[in-house]
Amino acid sequence: MTDLPDNGRASDTAWSSDAFKNRLARRHRKELGLKLLGLGALTLAFLMLGILLWTLISGGAQAFRQTHVTLDVPISAQMVDPADPAAGNYRGVIAEAMQATFPDAPQERMRALSGILSNAAQFVLRDRVVADPELIGQVVQIRVPTSDTYDQLNKGNVNEASDESTRRLNDEDIRAFRQLEAEGRITLPFNWALFTNADSRFPELAGLRGAIIGSFYALLVCFLISFPLGIGAAIYLEEFAPKNKISDIIEVNINNLAAVPSVVFGLLGLAVFLNWFGMQRSAPFVGGLVLALMTLPTIIIATRAALKAVPPSIREAALGVGASKQQVVFGHVLPLAMPGILTGTIIGLAQALGETAPLLLIGMNAFVTSAPGTPFDASTALPTQIFIWADSPERGFVARTSAAILVLLGFLVLMNAIAIFLRNRFERRW
Repeated sequence: MTDLPDNGRASDTAWSSDAFKNRLARRHRKELGLKLLGLGALTLAFLMLGILLWTLISGGAQAFRQTHVTLDVPISAQMVDPADPAAGNYRGVIAEAMQATFPDAPQERMRALSGILSNAAQFVLRDRVVADPELIGQVVQIRVPTSDTYDQLNKGNVNEASDESTRRLNDEDIRAFRQLEAEGRITLPFNWALFTNADSRFPELAGLRGAIIGSFYALLVCFLISFPLGIGAAIYLEEFAPKNKISDIIEVNINNLAAVPSVVFGLLGLAVFLNWFGMQRSAPFVGGLVLALMTLPTIIIATRAALKAVPPSIREAALGVGASKQQVVFGHVLPLAMPGILTGTIIGLAQALGETAPLLLIGMNAFVTSAPGTPFDASTALPTQIFIWADSPERGFVARTSAAILVLLGFLVLMNAIAIFLRNRFERRW
């Protein structure tokens, strides 16, 4: 009789061991499934990021190079008066140069052949002659951009084998361009005009200079307003404000404002700054004010988190040696929290740099052909310039839109890299 309980205990033990092994194997399978799910999610995310970057790079790479043509231009005194070179007939001078380049072309073809050159050719020549009037009476060699249609031809975006009626360039136009190419007059250098020119109706002349300067002014105004106000509000709420229902309501509203869509701040700026105060539309100063309102909650939340991260022992030690509350906060706590504050501020400014909706509502999508000289001049910004070019029908603006997105991403990556550097360089671990 004594063997029965032993056999029962043995079978119970075997059953328990088998059940434990089954549960352990099931748990391991779940862990493996979770790991595979996480790796799959990361792989999918990097794949989508790679597709995005490849699409932008492949689409925008052509915009970083611009087709130019070198032209020998005889400048006669009949066309350009030496006494007033700025008022010369430079369009006629360019037309004569094209006639000399294609001496066998009939007169009715000259208008089409002049379309090889960008509209900027006459202004490039005018600026050189005005800077050096001694060029009058000489033959000047200039290098000017080609028009967008011929730029697309040189970059391989025109199917020469297609039916002539489906192309903007006929066979004679293509042969004329190939003649210039055979003579060594066609080059494809880096497109510095993308960064030195402002916006233009002509894709070959359009650049980002006005948008970059406009974004700089808007971010500068945003920083000068949101940084001191955000830090001051955070210090008061975290260190000096009494803990009551009013401070709780303020804290909840700040957290809610951080999640408000940016278009709401654009509507606020439209109603208050433009309609009520009558400020100028399209001005970076107004854009900076709107972006400051949008960035304030982010800076306040980041600053409060950085202040909370400072150990209470720092405050207690300073109070123990007789420091006042203000001396504790501004002499000990704030300097130790500054790396986290700067990191949060830069991230907030990077977010503001990429915002489009609030700037559209205050009119920073206007067609402005010159860079702003002050924050009060009309201007665009990088996000709104991308919006304008994306809505343009010309083929050349397609590549420039992708190029502008790459420039904007470059600034965002740079700002986030600075934030990471400041955090790693100055952050203290307690």
